[in-house]
Amino acid sequence: MENCSIVTKPALNVVGISYSGPYSSFPDDAIRLQTEILSRKHELNEAIKGTVIYCPYYGNEAFATYWACYEVQHLEEVPPGMVQWTIPPRRYAMVASSNKRVGEGYEQLNTWMAEQKLEKEERAVSLELFYIDEQHWEEEPVELLIPLRDEDH
Repeated sequence: MENCSIVTKPALNVVGISYSGPYSSFPDDAIRLQTEILSRKHELNEAIKGTVIYCPYYGNEAFATYWACYEVQHLEEVPPGMVQWTIPPRRYAMVASSNKRVGEGYEQLNTWMAEQKLEKEERAVSLELFYIDEQHWEEEPVELLIPLRDEDH
């Protein structure tokens, strides 16, 4: 579990698109969203703070809402069909993985969290960070982040 750790992320101002639906439609809809946000990246121009695609998601027993976003400076005008919002600062359990091994990454992270006696904050969004190299669509680095409950709870 050497590639698991605890990280703290500052507040992130993001702009992106989302999909809500049953778990059975994932990961196809996640890939479709990432492809769409990549194709619309030019609409955000200089506001983008990097090439990472942030994919916050939240789910319950029946369905999930999944986003594909870029971190941006605050925008006065958001492109049509996109939403701007802020992910609050938070501590996360993180594992470094790849887009070909997301399932294995989550298994590893969940096992590590159990060993460390870390609890997921159920009210917060989880994050997938895709480090996209637009020239090479094969295997991309991904960080999987699960929000942690504060120690005082």
